[in-house]
Amino acid sequence: MIEIIKSIIFGIVEGITEWLPISSTGHMILLNEVMPLSVSKEYLDMYLVVIQLGAIMAVVLLFWKKIFPFSFQEKNIIKKDIFTMWFKIVVACIPAVIVELAFGDYIEGVFYHYQVVAVMLIIVGILFIVVENWNKNRVSKICSIQEITYQTAFIIGIFQVIAAVFPGTSRSGATIIGALLLGVSRTVIAEFTFYLAIPVMFGASFMKLLSFGVTFQDNELALLITAMLSSFVVSLYVIRFFIGYIKKNDFKAFGWYRIVIGIVVFIAFGFIL
Repeated sequence: MIEIIKSIIFGIVEGITEWLPISSTGHMILLNEVMPLSVSKEYLDMYLVVIQLGAIMAVVLLFWKKIFPFSFQEKNIIKKDIFTMWFKIVVACIPAVIVELAFGDYIEGVFYHYQVVAVMLIIVGILFIVVENWNKNRVSKICSIQEITYQTAFIIGIFQVIAAVFPGTSRSGATIIGALLLGVSRTVIAEFTFYLAIPVMFGASFMKLLSFGVTFQDNELALLITAMLSSFVVSLYVIRFFIGYIKKNDFKAFGWYRIVIGIVVFIAFGFIL
């Protein structure tokens, strides 16, 4: 019963941190340091990735009309603009896929611990504040998903690689910073980041399940489903909040949060630079 409660908490934290640019992977690693699940390391590695499926299903549900490229009620069954958007998303995924396939296991072994998380929380937090101050009086050049070019999508994908390498960076945080530098509006990059997460998370979850296998011990399947369900429910609210928030505000508040929590991690875990 205690492990089920822990799994609900893991799902809640995942649902909150996956969509805010504060690093879901970083928070998961830190949460497991404070409140470890009584499971094997192999299961935990799979679990921390696959529970993201609950969060991504919230995106699919909320944005279904914008991401499904077929219409059975209109004359033109195929929505060409949505197909084009998916091609751009594939292009943006290429850099991260290459890095994950080539160096995924090495990266997890070397960088996935709280010291790296704390450092990256602070560094990216500072970058958020610096970039937003620089971006304050600039006019956005790209104000819709359709205006994102293949070149822009690929560059955004390169920024995403940073998050793939260093936990605590935040996949959405890295793409947001890159997109702001490229002149993409806040609302557009937030939406593009949501869509970009769909193939990334499904792909990562599939690879983890493939390597772990489909045989679960004791209550392992129950823990996984519980976390996915709680992350799904929480994500429905967090995504709506985030979209509404960035229509009126910049990302500096998330930068300050990252800096504060990074410092707290250093103090709490007694890490000395």
